[in-house]
Amino acid sequence: MRRSLAVLFQKEVADYLHSWRFPILMGLIALTAIASMYTASQAIQEAVNRADQPLGAGYLFLYLFTTSDGRLPSFLAFVGFLAPLLGIGMTFDAISSEENRNTLIRLLSQPIYRDDIILSKWLAALAVVTVSFLALGFFVIGGGILAFGVLPSLEEVARMLTFLLLTAVYVAVWQSLALLFSLRFKSGATSLLAGLAAWLFFMLFYPMIVNVVAPVTGQGTVAKVLGEISRHLWLSRLSPVFLYQEATETLLSPDVRSLMPITLEQAYGALPTPISFGQSLLLVWPQVVTLLAMSAVLFALSFVLFMRQDIQSR
Repeated sequence: MRRSLAVLFQKEVADYLHSWRFPILMGLIALTAIASMYTASQAIQEAVNRADQPLGAGYLFLYLFTTSDGRLPSFLAFVGFLAPLLGIGMTFDAISSEENRNTLIRLLSQPIYRDDIILSKWLAALAVVTVSFLALGFFVIGGGILAFGVLPSLEEVARMLTFLLLTAVYVAVWQSLALLFSLRFKSGATSLLAGLAAWLFFMLFYPMIVNVVAPVTGQGTVAKVLGEISRHLWLSRLSPVFLYQEATETLLSPDVRSLMPITLEQAYGALPTPISFGQSLLLVWPQVVTLLAMSAVLFALSFVLFMRQDIQSR
């Protein structure tokens, strides 16, 4: 890492940590996650007591992320819903605020590379988000150890760490989109509204559009029904929200053996046992690569736009 990039990176990390924006957003996610973890642990203990099974049987710690008692959504649902807001809130005014304060031209007058500015802002936001989600995940694991009195297996730890890193990649997609809006719009409020509009579109309206464009009727021959499901899945996977949900549910649910529709003939003879972590990772690898590609493409657009931008003092 270049000296100028390292200095700017440290400065941006300090700005994020000392601002009120990041603690508020991360605190909201942490509080909802703790509440969902508590209700999940209570539901798990009750289920284990009714089943008269040892507490360490099965993937106990994975249930902390996916189980809900009906009163609150699961940890996975909360994170999937609120994580994009963290990414948008981190970078929606990363460049526009510098321009409005007339500090960007002063920064560029220093002996630093121009691309270091946008790289430092994006990398600093990604680093802060990644460390925060890892810390939150370790807190949930520690709470599970205290609640259940057993240690997670190595496979459970691998699945949970992969889930947390995938969440950071998911946030990076929205972070890159907000950075692009910060360059496109001069006003921070307009950039924020554009980011929230994109979030609401993919979270609420895009699934409705897919259901209208490619409905699954379930009527007709097996080939017709499978074709309808395949078209529905193909259109749904254009959304980063659906990709994240599909990947995380597969990682945290070892019983998921396929992400495509299968017939009874294909399922015949399959052993009803959970698959390994490596097999789950192979199942979700296309989703992971697609999320990485979305983030990279959006950041590349922001990078090109920033490098070609005419920056003048006001």
